[in-house]
Amino acid sequence: MKLVLFDIDGTLLWTDGAGRSAIRTALLAEMGATGPIEGFRFDGKTDPQIVHELLRAFGNPHAESGAHVQAVCDRYVEMLEGELASGKRTPHVFPGVWELLDLIERRDDAVLGLLTGNLAAGARLKLASVGMEFDRFRVGAFGSDAAERGELPAIAAARAAELVGEAPTGEDIVIIGDTPADVTCGLGVGARAIAVATGSYGVAELAAAGAYAVFEDLLDTEGVLEAILGD
Repeated sequence: MKLVLFDIDGTLLWTDGAGRSAIRTALLAEMGATGPIEGFRFDGKTDPQIVHELLRAFGNPHAESGAHVQAVCDRYVEMLEGELASGKRTPHVFPGVWELLDLIERRDDAVLGLLTGNLAAGARLKLASVGMEFDRFRVGAFGSDAAERGELPAIAAARAAELVGEAPTGEDIVIIGDTPADVTCGLGVGARAIAVATGSYGVAELAAAGAYAVFEDLLDTEGVLEAILGD
């Protein structure tokens, strides 16, 4: 049984800057400043990690406070909902995504899931913005579960055990994402990483990070499925 875990931003979909804008607004509301957000890379990081690093970057005394980071994250979810409902953003799903999800979902030897730095509530909002059902992903591990992305594969595997009777291990865990962090986050559990260059990183950078396979996009659904299931 393969546990197939998708990243969201840059992999499944793009929210046209809604997340960055929502975090900016949340930081201003809760902490009075944003830090160097304009040049800051969000991709590959969890939401709590982003908040923590931005707070630390402008010397906020509460940067190491879990309660303050959580307060910003809670406000962020409120702001994200407003951003996505405002009509100012045009979220879109990347090519091949719908077809690939359908192929995986129909199989009896694979479990469809999410592994994302998004808070679970934020993930739900982003998926809904493009008409994608959160509940079609039967397993999930989120930034709200752990601030360190490397901890998420084991969390997802433990949750999968509740569905399939035992936790998948090694290359039975497949992580699909668009950043080097997606590629490397499963190293601790020996997961297989498949990268797609629909985010901010190119094919060469993703291959150099150690991906099992790299695709320009997910349009070659049969090829991606072979990479997921192949020995």
